[in-house]
Order: sequence, then structure tokens, then C-alpha cells
Amino acid sequence: MRDILFVKTSSLGDVVHHMPAVTDAARHCPGRKLSWIVEEDFAPLARLHPAVSDIIPVAARRWRSSILSASTWNEMRAFTKRLRERSDETIIDTQGLIRSALIVRRTRGEKHGYDSDSIREPLASRVYDIKHKVSRTLHAVTRNRALTALALGYTPGDAIDYGLPRAQASSASPYAILQHGTSREAKQWREVDWIGIGQWLSKRGFEVVIPWGSQPERVTSERLAAAIKNSRILPRQPLDLTARTIASASLVVGVDTGLLHLAAAYGVPLIAIFIATEPGLTGPVGQGPIRVLGGKGVYPSFVQAIAAAEALLG
Repeated sequence: MRDILFVKTSSLGDVVHHMPAVTDAARHCPGRKLSWIVEEDFAPLARLHPAVSDIIPVAARRWRSSILSASTWNEMRAFTKRLRERSDETIIDTQGLIRSALIVRRTRGEKHGYDSDSIREPLASRVYDIKHKVSRTLHAVTRNRALTALALGYTPGDAIDYGLPRAQASSASPYAILQHGTSREAKQWREVDWIGIGQWLSKRGFEVVIPWGSQPERVTSERLAAAIKNSRILPRQPLDLTARTIASASLVVGVDTGLLHLAAAYGVPLIAIFIATEPGLTGPVGQGPIRVLGGKGVYPSFVQAIAAAEALLG
């Protein structure tokens, strides 16, 4: 009856940003079982955290696309039944949206979340038994940690620990990753800049690894690989396998995307390219070396990225 259930369903970056709160809870509440409700696509990523005992996948995105299907309603009923059969003492919704609050509503136990002034969708706060004030000006990682600490009655420390052990970068065949894919066109870096940093890395003796997640991104990856010697396209694969690839990299260069935060979580040397968004609230944070270039309305060139890489790589 002393289990703790987290609700942080998506997206990729949000899931990564929640991991330090899980680490804090495990450290300050030893002996309590930690469970996590997360979108099915991100469940492999959540399973990487060693403190999580039980992952409960939810298929809300898939259900919305086939809401009239009988199988969808059967899955939804089974999901609700699973939640109501649990005996969690504390439920913590760090997502803070109506869709996550609807999940929380189906759970048993004491429900914690942001108060109406601290939340993007104030209607969601009506579901919670206990509401906490957490400034919306704080970084997402800090907000998650603060809400979790208030719900469980401790003070979080200064160090950010994602709970993911850093793999040793390969010295025999070092590689760098170019994370060019992003959900918004406004966040994209020009291909000439990707080619510029990629060619420089290749000349420095690094294999250049180029991941992709959609068909347009795959086409872009093929163009970049054709222009960069000693490069390869990373096959599309589950997130846990991609995470292992990131963890062993010597350097990651990426735009504002979820995989960028995964690199920060592993402490990999990281160059973050921001173009259409400000990094203050959702930029990469971690214990590894990080250089953030650009910002909202500020476009950094590959020359700046090379200078940052020289500083990070020595």
C-alpha cells in the first residue's frame, strides 16, 4: 500500500525530463515500489531507469486515431481495470494536462499534481486531491523534481541525476551523432550546416552516425550521408537500442528534439542547436559537458558548432 505511481506519458523529451524526479524519489523513499504510466512508444525508454519496478503502457495516441474501433474500447476498459486493481498509496501527475488527469482520475490512492496557477491546463488540477504550487518559470526537470518532492515530503538536492549510467565511449572506433530530425520545421538546421560540421568531424577521425525517425528524415539522412565521408545512417530501431547508441558516442550534435535530452541524460558531450525556441525552460541539462548555440530568432552557423566541438573534444 506504499507504492508510488508516476504519470508522465509523453513526449520523448518530457519522459527524459521526468527521470531525475524518479531518481530522487528512489533515493529519498527507499523500500517504496515505483511505477510509471507512459505512452507505449516510450515504454522502452522508461524501462531503462533502474529504480522503476513496473511500467504501465498507455496507448492514448493510438486510441485517438481509432476511437470508433471495438478493439480500442476493449483496450481502454482493460487499462482502466488494471489501474483500479492497483493499491498505490501516492499518485503523482508531473504531466499536468487534461489527458494525464483523466488517467489519474481512474487510479486509487492520494492524487498529487500542480495547482491551477502552476499548470498549463488549469482544469486538470481539479482531479488532484492535493495541489502543489511550482513556478512555471522553472526548467521542466526542476518542475518535475519539485512537484515529486512536495508530494513525497523531502527537499531535492542540487545535483541532477537521470539514473542512466554513462557507457564508455569507444576509443577504437569513436563516433559522433548528428540528430537532425525534429517535429517542427522552424527548429531545423540547414543541411549545409549539418554537412559542414559532419565533414569536420569526419576529418577529425570520427565516424558520423545519422539517425532518423520518419520518412522525410530518412531522405534527409541519405543526402547528408552522401555528402559526409565515413558516415552511416542508423537504422530505425526501438528507443532503448537508440539510447545505447547515444550513450557510447563521443559527441552528439542535435537540434531541439527528444533525443537531444537523452544525450544530456547520459552525460555525453553535447552541442545543442536552438533556432526557434528558447533553451531556458526545456533546453538540455545534465552533468556532462553541454554547449548551447543560438536561441529563438538566433541562427548559429556550423562554424560556431565546430568551435564548440573543438572546446568539448579538446
